[in-house]
Amino acid sequence: MLRIGLTGGIGSGKSTVSAGLAERGAVVIDADAVVKELQAPGQPVLAAMVERFGPGILLADGSLDRQAVADVVFTDAEALADLNAIVHPAVGAEIMRRIEAEEGTDHVVVLDVPLLVENEAFEVAAVVVVDTDPEIAVQRLVEHRGFTEDDARARISRQASREQRLARADFVIPNDGDRAALDAHVERCWAWIQELHAGQAPDAAG
Repeated sequence: MLRIGLTGGIGSGKSTVSAGLAERGAVVIDADAVVKELQAPGQPVLAAMVERFGPGILLADGSLDRQAVADVVFTDAEALADLNAIVHPAVGAEIMRRIEAEEGTDHVVVLDVPLLVENEAFEVAAVVVVDTDPEIAVQRLVEHRGFTEDDARARISRQASREQRLARADFVIPNDGDRAALDAHVERCWAWIQELHAGQAPDAAG
């Protein structure tokens, strides 16, 4: 098994890259997807969140109102710390369970983790960073995900800086262009990962 970390700031296009690597044969463990699974109705994580933040974080059908949670925690450092204390250990344990399920295989396992650089919680053989100009990321978040510009900039400011991510990168996938350009970069990244998996240990590339 070869374990690769994949990260990038919000609005970078990391999810598109993750999907492209999965199409090429990678086993992707998506931290955001794990979070959503653990925050589903009936799960202990959601119950603990309701106990801490109250029933106002639920929609009428009993599912989590993510915007309601964001409205609380992103203006209150103590609330954010409490949320992280509920969610992060459970997510980390589930990600490790999925990694361990791949032990002994020859799979490429991609850990798609937004805060990989900030937390350094998982050991990986190499780090792939999806790099985007922050102004382009803001534009994408506003146009395609319904963020206000202020909210988009606030979310970006709370993550590692572009420079911090690039300093950790073993391979950089630029995503300031169109989808065809991104696909070409993903193809080059996959070829690099295959070389790494074969033990050729290529020089860092991007």
